[in-house]
Amino acid sequence: MSATILLWSVTLSQWMLVAAMGCAAFRVIGGPRAQDRVLGLDALYVAAMLLILTFGIRSGSTIYFEAALVIALLAFVSTAALAKFLMRGEVIE
Repeated sequence: MSATILLWSVTLSQWMLVAAMGCAAFRVIGGPRAQDRVLGLDALYVAAMLLILTFGIRSGSTIYFEAALVIALLAFVSTAALAKFLMRGEVIE
């Protein structure tokens, strides 16, 4: 019974994360300002990272968890670089 509940809950969470990625992609494409696009991109990579984690839970493989960690680290650095670029107009001083 608990395996069935886990499978249904992971499947439901994957569908909700796909919907969240669609909403974030809409914000990235149709954002009126660059700041809105950066926030949409931020939400998009968080949802993608969580989707990869749910794939890892579903399959039981650890490679998905390592991939999610790499995505989180690279996305943090890219968000910081984009924020610095939007504030000052250059990334490297």
